[in-house]
Amino acid sequence: MTLRASKALLVFGVAIFYTLVVFNNLTDYDSNYQFVRHVLTMDSTFPGNHGMWRAIRLPAMHTAFYLAIIGWESLTMLLCWRAGVRLAGMLSASPGDFERAKSVAIGALTLGLLMWLVAFLGVGGEWFLMWQSKNWNGQEAAFRVFTVTGIVLIFVAQPEPREGSQL
Repeated sequence: MTLRASKALLVFGVAIFYTLVVFNNLTDYDSNYQFVRHVLTMDSTFPGNHGMWRAIRLPAMHTAFYLAIIGWESLTMLLCWRAGVRLAGMLSASPGDFERAKSVAIGALTLGLLMWLVAFLGVGGEWFLMWQSKNWNGQEAAFRVFTVTGIVLIFVAQPEPREGSQL
């Protein structure tokens, strides 16, 4: 029961994190919009780099990217809350039932991992060369969130001990 409770609590922890991220993006919209704008315009990358043709200077595209990020984070948040509630409700279920209940958590955590890997580390970091910026480089933060979420996913995905086990 302790392992199951810790899995549910960690999923709730990720849900809380995403709730705060979404809250911050909605209540302080412009701060993170400016981050997205600067990354997409590539205005703080190394001078003379040959990747500037990738820059997007259309404000409507900046808004679309930012709203897509907020939507992605919101979906991850909602799924993590749903997964945490589902796991908490199955704490005393059979190992097989609890194992099946983990599917929403695994999907939610994977969705979160994909955002930080694809959107931030891949697209932002490599396509828009965010790594070259001193002021608008979110790769370290993205890696930190990717790592924490990945550890939670690995832990949650571990098979449940069989009935009668001491864990």
